Amino acid sequence: MRIAILHNRDHQLLDDDPGREAREDVERVAVALRDALATSKREVDLWPVSDDLFEVGKRLRESQPDVVVNLCESLAADSRGELVVPALLELLGLPYTGSGSLGLTLALHKNKAKELLRARGVSTPEFCVVNSVADLVSVKMPFPLIVKPSREDASVGIDFDSVVYDKTALGKAVGRILRTFHQPALVERFIEGREIYVPLLGNHPRQSLPLTEIHFGAAFEKKPNVISYAAKWEPESAECIDSPSGPCSLSPELEERCVATAMAAFEALECRDYGRVDLRLAPDGQCYVIDINPNCDLHPHSGFAKAASSAGINYPDLALHLVELALERENGNQAHRKEGPAAARRAAGAHRNLLAARTLMRARANRSRAGGN
Repeated sequence: MRIAILHNRDHQLLDDDPGREAREDVERVAVALRDALATSKREVDLWPVSDDLFEVGKRLRESQPDVVVNLCESLAADSRGELVVPALLELLGLPYTGSGSLGLTLALHKNKAKELLRARGVSTPEFCVVNSVADLVSVKMPFPLIVKPSREDASVGIDFDSVVYDKTALGKAVGRILRTFHQPALVERFIEGREIYVPLLGNHPRQSLPLTEIHFGAAFEKKPNVISYAAKWEPESAECIDSPSGPCSLSPELEERCVATAMAAFEALECRDYGRVDLRLAPDGQCYVIDINPNCDLHPHSGFAKAASSAGINYPDLALHLVELALERENGNQAHRKEGPAAARRAAGAHRNLLAARTLMRARANRSRAGGN
């Protein structure tokens, strides 16, 4: 079996890239997954993706890997390009790990994701989108509020000043987003309470891995309990040191409620395979979806890998399982079946990826047109 690991290599493209550390980390994840999958005696290649997508498409078409591990989180240092690689893989009919282009697009455009969640009855904080400083007059929600870029992930653009308590601070936070990221600002109610992460794995069935919680320490005294970019990507910062994740202790009823909310959010955005849903648990016991992370960080030391380990899944097995999920969608069978031309396959499930039939469908369409229909 030939496995191609696609990852973005664009952290050096911009001199003032506000997400440089997050983009650089993707290469380390790719190397870790390559090493983990190599233990399964598969042929594994790393394929960095910069800005020449046509070359990537040509190489994929020529080599035809059996499966692609998609780690691309941006294109040309723009997070909005995250959906382009999976769309290309879908056009080529190649099975790949993680969520599809639709799920990634919805999750990245946070206001659209929240609109969909609210339509589905999934609890998420009240919000509005601000396209210019002049639009601030339309913000009618009570303080405190939190201001984020509307189309970024990995806590890009978030720091202590993102949480605001009056109109003056709100104007400054919105202006900073508009100037720095050249995209609308998402303004939402800031939910005071515990921050809980629900890792999800699989499709049919989908399971939750052990829940984790952020434990805010001394660096957050008299400051908002918010996971900033520094807390995620600057390991020497006080914010990072004082915000470790650890086991989450909840009553069975409350844990069930958190998992059900996360599952509903993941399903609403048509995410698949693996990911993490971030919740805020208010003092009254209400849980709110504050972010959905399809294709979340897969580094061996990430929260997701640690949660899998707590569930008895070591890192090489986790890597191989993600490959199997992609192949199951394509072929309707588990990847660990006996290999060879005579190997039996299970009947395809309802979630089978039908893109493999694209060539046959086009051929039939061409025959119909040739017949004058």
